[in-house]
Amino acid sequence: MSDRKYRQRGYQDEPPKGKREAPAPKAKEPRAPGRPLQDASGPKTPNLMASHEVCRCARCGNLLALPIAADGRCSRCGVDLHSCVQCVAFDTSARWECTEHARLTARVAPKDARNTCALFAPRTTVERQTSEPGQTAPSARQAFDDLFK
Repeated sequence: MSDRKYRQRGYQDEPPKGKREAPAPKAKEPRAPGRPLQDASGPKTPNLMASHEVCRCARCGNLLALPIAADGRCSRCGVDLHSCVQCVAFDTSARWECTEHARLTARVAPKDARNTCALFAPRTTVERQTSEPGQTAPSARQAFDDLFK
């Protein structure tokens, strides 16, 4: 009987093999000036979804048309659009809740009311375009009914 407690075969059961030799590095082919590093087919690019820049209401998420008028209101929830919460410089952790506070002379309050701030720029985000523009999504009820046709 062996001096080992268990009978499973392990790495210690086989005799040690000789050291592996590292493969020799390949010699680099000389490259002609002006010849690209990649082959003629070029780099492989992934098939990414298209993206587009949108502006959404800070309160309800409704899509908004750009540019935003000074007296504009959201068509869904009715909040004023030319306000601090819609601005790209709005940051709750910054002084006076604005990243452009160095150029402000006084705090603007309330943040969701219409103001005449000259530093206002609408906050836009880049979103993936999951459907064709102009294509309307079917209603949830219609999509559910289509499952059982």
